[in-house]
Amino acid sequence: MQHGTPHIVSDVMTRTVVALGRGATFKDIVKTMQQWKVSAMPVVEGGNRVVGVVSEADLLPKEEFRDGDPDGYTQLRRLSDLVKAQAVTAEELMTAPPITVPAYASLGQAARIMARRKVKRLPVVDDEGVLQGIVSRSDLLKVFLRSDEDIAEEVRREVVSHLFPEALESIRVEVRDGIVKLAGRIDDTMLVPITARMVRAVEGVVDVECALTGPHRHPDHDPDVPDDVAVNPPPGDGGAA
Repeated sequence: MQHGTPHIVSDVMTRTVVALGRGATFKDIVKTMQQWKVSAMPVVEGGNRVVGVVSEADLLPKEEFRDGDPDGYTQLRRLSDLVKAQAVTAEELMTAPPITVPAYASLGQAARIMARRKVKRLPVVDDEGVLQGIVSRSDLLKVFLRSDEDIAEEVRREVVSHLFPEALESIRVEVRDGIVKLAGRIDDTMLVPITARMVRAVEGVVDVECALTGPHRHPDHDPDVPDDVAVNPPPGDGGAA
């Protein structure tokens, strides 16, 4: 993968996707999951438009409630699971509407959807809802496989050279295990928080340690004495009483 611009979901997604039709049977769904080693599959209809998702969680109620009828409290609290325990096709089992992500979404956006909706993978769709691929948690973590050298080069090129063009050679950028360390002197220390934020946004960065400091300070001159007098006193003024 090339770097320098933020990755989007289509850069990391899996393009070969096993999908189900609405009429796929319970046993066929289990067999397909086992065969392809996946925990969820999109359900599609005409034109490969995603209409739902079937996951292992949708299948488990059939086994959970196989031994007998649940008590009244469970029936009220888990009505949807009890309905799925009786389901025999993908259409009856699927979660709909589906939780999807557009192919052009950023990896951060996809990660937030997964975290908020508590799912491990998302069908990737175009603007018409047509299946383009699938993205998993492990796909989103691929950016952390970048080498330290690649990260350091991008930090120098995309952050340091833009914010500190005059001090480019004096700022040290070191990266170890994805942790970026910045050190050196800059003219404007108000740029330090911006620098840290921009570095943290570089893909593959695990953390940022910013040790940028301001320029060397010079002793203040007496404000009541002109600089040229303080530095070069006139001859004859040797301090005699």
